[in-house]
Amino acid sequence: MPLSALREVEHEITVSAPAAAVYRLIADVANWPAIFPPAIFVDHVERSERNERIRIWATANGEPKNWTSHRTLDESTRRIGFRQEVSAPPVAAMGGTWIIEELPAGTSRIRLLHDYRAIDDDPASLEWIDRAVDRNSRSELAALKKTIEFAHAARDLTFSFEDTVHIDGAAKDVYDFVNEADRWSERLPHVAQVHLAEPSPGLQTLRMETRAKDGSTHTTESHRVCFPHRKIAYKQVTLPALMALHTGLWTFEDTARGVAATSRHTVVINTDAIVTVLGPDADAARAKEYVRGALGTNSRATLRHAKEYAEAKR
Repeated sequence: MPLSALREVEHEITVSAPAAAVYRLIADVANWPAIFPPAIFVDHVERSERNERIRIWATANGEPKNWTSHRTLDESTRRIGFRQEVSAPPVAAMGGTWIIEELPAGTSRIRLLHDYRAIDDDPASLEWIDRAVDRNSRSELAALKKTIEFAHAARDLTFSFEDTVHIDGAAKDVYDFVNEADRWSERLPHVAQVHLAEPSPGLQTLRMETRAKDGSTHTTESHRVCFPHRKIAYKQVTLPALMALHTGLWTFEDTARGVAATSRHTVVINTDAIVTVLGPDADAARAKEYVRGALGTNSRATLRHAKEYAEAKR
């Protein structure tokens, strides 16, 4: 195909929020896994006041991918330019701009522009990218609109917590236990079945069946991003009924006592499932308590077994 195979597309959406607030939300990449369904994890590589390099892990057409982008931020014009430095096949080049425009009555228009090219200008690959960009752009804009317009409600239904276990062992051994999730059905009593796929080093898809205290089981699927031997970030894409969102982070920090292993969770409660799961008298507070108990119990159990594993290695 000729060089004209460069594709330029635009998506837009109108939201009931001031442009300045919208800009701030998009500018802070730490928000992305919570507000953009395709985003799994975002990490800063370099940053200054107006320029930054970020590494992004996200799904494209359901497949986990990762790439590095350079961003230029201009708060005065509310424009954020982005350009992938290292694209994931079949993408040869990808860039674009977020533009947030002020509209009357405290509303704003979000425009998301993309330009991209496929490797060798392959028509089939370009069609695949077309679908991925269109799906992700629509998903991102719809999620952003929902996040902004229901910010207060989301704040009431969103909570984070963490559990830490101190281990007299090496960070590598603790990390290995959590990283080797394909062995969890042998090592963890609350895991009934597990399937782990790792299409590229450090990028995993984990599907498992977990037992609850009452003996019931539920199936979850997560995409995980692994950083030996420091941390493992994940985002659940198949969720239990009570959760509308669940992201997490395992961290392994060397201390004077050995290793501080921490499991962190951020959850958004699915209010539509509260009565079905917990009964007619349950409310959001009860749902938070239930989810905190279930996730915390499993996390602490995993960390206790990781502790036994690592300390036996000494």
